[in-house]
Amino acid sequence: MKLHEFQAKELLRRFSVPTPRGMVATTPRQAELAAVTLGTSVVVLKSQIHAGGRGKGTFGDSDGGRGVRLARGRREARELASKMLGHTLTTAQTGPAGSVVRKLLVEEGLTIARELYLAVTLDRERGRVTFIASAQGGVDIEEVAARGPERLFREPVDPAAGFQAFQGRKLADQLGLAGESAARLARLCCALYSAYEGTDASLCEINPLVVLESGEVVALDAKLALDDNALYRHPELAELRDIDEEDENEARAREHGLSFITLSGNIGCMVNGAGLAMATMDTIKLVGGEPANFLDVGGGASRETVTEAFKLLLSEPKVEAVLVNVFGGIIKCDLVAEGLVEAAKVVRLELPLVVRLQGTNVESGRKILAGSGLPIIVADGLEDAARKAVRAAAQGRAR
Repeated sequence: MKLHEFQAKELLRRFSVPTPRGMVATTPRQAELAAVTLGTSVVVLKSQIHAGGRGKGTFGDSDGGRGVRLARGRREARELASKMLGHTLTTAQTGPAGSVVRKLLVEEGLTIARELYLAVTLDRERGRVTFIASAQGGVDIEEVAARGPERLFREPVDPAAGFQAFQGRKLADQLGLAGESAARLARLCCALYSAYEGTDASLCEINPLVVLESGEVVALDAKLALDDNALYRHPELAELRDIDEEDENEARAREHGLSFITLSGNIGCMVNGAGLAMATMDTIKLVGGEPANFLDVGGGASRETVTEAFKLLLSEPKVEAVLVNVFGGIIKCDLVAEGLVEAAKVVRLELPLVVRLQGTNVESGRKILAGSGLPIIVADGLEDAARKAVRAAAQGRAR
């Protein structure tokens, strides 16, 4: 689950990670009052959307300029806020559709001496939580890794011992810090690790982490992604979810306990199990097609869940054919078939539907499909199903 920057910073402050003073504004008037309250000669207005690259992003429907702006005084803060709030910001991560800015984080201006990069995440190759640091902050870390991977410093954490103070001092030395700034960075690293562990995060990223002229080390920006599978342990964090920033269908799927991810193709995929979903999408691409989504009904889905999943697939206008690939283990093929027939009747199926069933009660499931009176295309194997789905989508476009 992604968080807004202001939410991430609020959580980091609970773990003693230093951040700039700031206030959230949802109207130009609130932005003006925030500038007055902060009392600095310059304030920074930062668009709050779930995408990176906001500083380079642009507003296509106003003259609001970039997604991060400097304002000198209360009037300029109000003016700029009116050009940002309610307008669509497009960045490299939002795609051409962009994202509507509904909130601004108004922060105090700081005098910056250096910009660094610091993150904590799971290194899956090593199987360890790992700190990643670079003396080049404020830019895309992918660019740094591509141009000079030797500029990235990694510090794995022993899961039994946790992050140690000497590791923080080591990172400070690698980043060229000394004296009190080095000590502050070491303390910040310990606090960041506590935040990562304490929130069950999958990523804590500070880019940039700044060293001020005073020697203080501050998280100027913050990105915090939480592990969805651990949110049951943190109901208060689950409440931070911003539905406005999520794909409508993905949010709808979550309400029914479904895993759904929107993709760019035209073949809807309904499967049971993430591994089967990946294999299905790979096979579709292998035979020349493009999956429109990833929809996993899980291993124990009910007839009602399958019905909702099917409705969800058919609600996407770009879908030109649907491929259902189910292996009946815990979930039985006849229940899947009943759900498909019920959903097809409710939504008035007009798209080609290719179904491949295998496993528990497969014969009963096939009989239900055959007796439904619906134009369902039955497939014997995964490749056969993928080819039939691609062919059906192409024939639909040709009409």
